[in-house]
Amino acid sequence: MSSSDKSTRREFLVTTSSAALGAAVPLAGGQQVSSVSNTPPAPPSEEDHYSSEELFKSGPQRTFTGDTATQIAMPLGGIGAGCICLNGYGGLQDFSVWNHPATTALPEGYASSQAGFAILHVKGASPVTKLVEGPFPILKIYDQGLQGQGYRRGGFEGLPRFEKCVFRGEYPFGEAQISDSSIPLLVSLSAWNPFIPLDDKNSGIPCAILEYTLRNASQRNVEYEFSYHLSHLAPGCGGEESKSRNRVIPGRGVFLHNVEEPTAEGYGSACLIAIGSQPRIKGMWLRSPGWEFDSLSALWREVSAGAFTTNEGSNEIDTGGRNGGSILFEETLTPGASRTHVVLITWHFPNCYLQVGGVVPANVPEAQGTGCRSGAGAAPPWRPYYASMWNDAREVALYVEEQYASLRARTVAFQEALFSSTLPPYVLDAVSSNLAILKSPTVLRLENGDLWGWEGCFPDAGCCHGSCTHVWNYAQACPHLYPRAERTLRELELGRSMDENGHVTFRSALPEGPVKHDFHAASDGQLGGIMKVYRDWQISGDMGWLKKMYPLAKRSLDYCIRTWDPDHRGGLFEPHHNTYDIEFWGPDGMCTSIYLGALSAFAEMARAVGQPDEAKFYEELAQRSAHFMDEQLFNGEYYQQKVQYQGLRNTSFATLVAQVDDHSSEMQKLLKREGPKYQYGEGCISDGVIGDWMARFYGIDTPLTRESVRSNLRAIFQHNFKTDLSQHANAQRPGYAMGHEPGLVLCSWPRGGKPTLPFVYSDEVWTGIEYQVASHLIAEGFTKEGLTIVKALRSRYDGRVRNPWNEYECGNYYARAMASYALLGALSGFRYSAVQRNLWFGPRLNVLPFKTFFSTASGFGTITLDSRSLRIQVIEGELRLEKIVLTDRTQTRTLNWEITVRSGAPAIKNI
Repeated sequence: MSSSDKSTRREFLVTTSSAALGAAVPLAGGQQVSSVSNTPPAPPSEEDHYSSEELFKSGPQRTFTGDTATQIAMPLGGIGAGCICLNGYGGLQDFSVWNHPATTALPEGYASSQAGFAILHVKGASPVTKLVEGPFPILKIYDQGLQGQGYRRGGFEGLPRFEKCVFRGEYPFGEAQISDSSIPLLVSLSAWNPFIPLDDKNSGIPCAILEYTLRNASQRNVEYEFSYHLSHLAPGCGGEESKSRNRVIPGRGVFLHNVEEPTAEGYGSACLIAIGSQPRIKGMWLRSPGWEFDSLSALWREVSAGAFTTNEGSNEIDTGGRNGGSILFEETLTPGASRTHVVLITWHFPNCYLQVGGVVPANVPEAQGTGCRSGAGAAPPWRPYYASMWNDAREVALYVEEQYASLRARTVAFQEALFSSTLPPYVLDAVSSNLAILKSPTVLRLENGDLWGWEGCFPDAGCCHGSCTHVWNYAQACPHLYPRAERTLRELELGRSMDENGHVTFRSALPEGPVKHDFHAASDGQLGGIMKVYRDWQISGDMGWLKKMYPLAKRSLDYCIRTWDPDHRGGLFEPHHNTYDIEFWGPDGMCTSIYLGALSAFAEMARAVGQPDEAKFYEELAQRSAHFMDEQLFNGEYYQQKVQYQGLRNTSFATLVAQVDDHSSEMQKLLKREGPKYQYGEGCISDGVIGDWMARFYGIDTPLTRESVRSNLRAIFQHNFKTDLSQHANAQRPGYAMGHEPGLVLCSWPRGGKPTLPFVYSDEVWTGIEYQVASHLIAEGFTKEGLTIVKALRSRYDGRVRNPWNEYECGNYYARAMASYALLGALSGFRYSAVQRNLWFGPRLNVLPFKTFFSTASGFGTITLDSRSLRIQVIEGELRLEKIVLTDRTQTRTLNWEITVRSGAPAIKNI
């Protein structure tokens, strides 16, 4: 986050209104139930956490229906390729396919939004026709005035609907069971996108796959027509969609494209096709210039009468008005029979004009807008990765059609492996749901394969650019599931965002290139980057990559030492910028713990590349750092901050307050009394030992006192976790957790001494930090406490108040929330070093057999432990082992096991 984003943040708080509305408005005819209501039963005490049964019992994933489906929007798309969201009543929304976010959380205008929808027409003596979606959520109809035009959106929302929908998600699959008493067919929708660990190409396909299974629940034959309709996703920039063109793909569906210049931003295409059957095809909707309603009025008239007409697409006469294409299936089902219709939507927009964060000429503004930019024939600034694989959406569609069986089988194999883990359902919910961030508009991918990310997303633009190092520090999913892509982020920050002095600009440029070095380096982000180089080396086992990165990492670390610890005392003394968008003055446990981790990691990397003398220097400084933390920052319960502004090389604050007198402002007098703004001093900050969290999960040995770390974690849970926030004062951004909801606040001051102006965000609740603390607690043996935080967190994302597939912070689909992936390693004890070919395993749950999903750079699969053996099942790839380090509640054993486990050949080790 940065101060330059303040105005857009305010806009974000205004536009994301439906969550607040969902918390305040009861369903008609029913009792209001809301976890943020102001009139609940008597609030529980801080000691009333969940019972052991609630925390540890297994079970299926939760379902959503009625008002609990209101906020659901599950991204379907490709990594860095954009997405379309599946909502909780079985429809599509939020077509973010143009290399930027595009959600419905905006005031409606005078133009229709995109639309993709299914219609079922049951023939017979009493025909019935309905939109294949459940009831429209009443909380969306008006949405505090955002829909004051009468919900002028896709145009299909007011069609007759099915009576009931029950939604369930096991990402990357979303399932909707749709039914109606007037219709003899039960509809089951399974929507997904390819998600295959280690296969970043097939996990990056710009597509959404919808599988509609219709089952005859009656005692008679049922004749029906099932149709799917898609508005033109590539209309171009002409008025009345005049530049849009449609072409039938015989036997399959419709190719939607335009006649924009090939290098223009608006140039692109989309496809709607059927897989596995030959539908009837309407290549183009009725084009009626003027009102956008006409196309769907005519379409409904046809399908509701069983009079669907076909055409070949565009012609020279009908060139204005809303555009789209449709496909239709005809079938007769006998009693008990079923049929699945597979609908595929693809998109392809190869020209990207978004530019942010780079060094550009003074007269060229950074371009964050979207629309109809063109380079007057010149190549666009950058292109998405998928544009290097396929030339248009038709090629994408034909590829998916050809590979459909394989893509589905491989995605199902991953999903089943993940959800077969013997973990509480809310843990699997937390881990899997945040994988959706990789498929959201938060993540972009350039033509060369490099990743680039926002922190999160506003409704119509990215929020806080540049793969921000201090936010992406927390994200643990991509390095394990797509390690090759993750390593491009290390190369970006150290290869293109660092100057010759070692200063890393924590926000990288888009497109890739030079960045300005005119702002603070982020201490936590830059030092965390050193630890991530170590992590990614251990995951990949690539010594060549480490040797390439080593001199860059050394330059970065040396800058950190010179800038923040110039006297080599082991702490960050000079003012240091961090993820709270402010500078800490004087050493603190949070950032110094990351410093310690970076020093320890670098010493190990120095030895690995044959630099023992360099290793000695960093190792000794790490010892000094640990001693300093234990002796100077640990207060007997937790590590705190020693606020300091005297005796530093940076004299700016000392000079400022020396000039304060009776005539100075109230703010200046406050600064003289209390010191710099935005410190935490004696506070207990939830990020207090985050560096140790990183070290533990990355396999970095640090000399920090273990019991002090454990004491700090106990203090964080005791002081910062609240079962009820209704008495917690938060003048910052309360919407992340408020009222009678539970949550882990960022900081508390149990010993007093809270500054008048503590660090900004200090009273907020961030899911990424909740996961960081929870997984660290579990790894240190405080399993019940860690699970309590996770269960409480996911209870807030209940579908009515918040979207379970969108944990937001400064924007939607916030990258920090991918810290949830660390729960897998915490609860299983799984870690693998490709460098040593060692595997660590030590479940924290008292259940046998214990099973967990794992993913390494060479393969993924499951590990099962019972009382007699350890079983490794590789689903794809291989896993090379020399030793396993097995921990149970009483002992740790190292067992020799030289083996290469391959797909299709499980390996079993007797223990």
